[in-house]
Amino acid sequence: MPRYSIGVYNAQVRAKLADGERHRQLSDDWADIHYFEIAADNPEQARLRIHQRYPMEQGYVVASIDRDD
Repeated sequence: MPRYSIGVYNAQVRAKLADGERHRQLSDDWADIHYFEIAADNPEQARLRIHQRYPMEQGYVVASIDRDD
């Protein structure tokens, strides 16, 4: 099964930091992109899998999906 490198950040953390505040639950480093490796059949499935762990409803944004070869 192919592996994908997925970049994720949190938009809520970025917004708080831009306003000079801090997010109540997440560390400031979530304003930066974190990379995760996901095994999936295709990029769409990789996106679905990462959103199960890091939901859009909680401010997580997929910044990139790259297939690892």
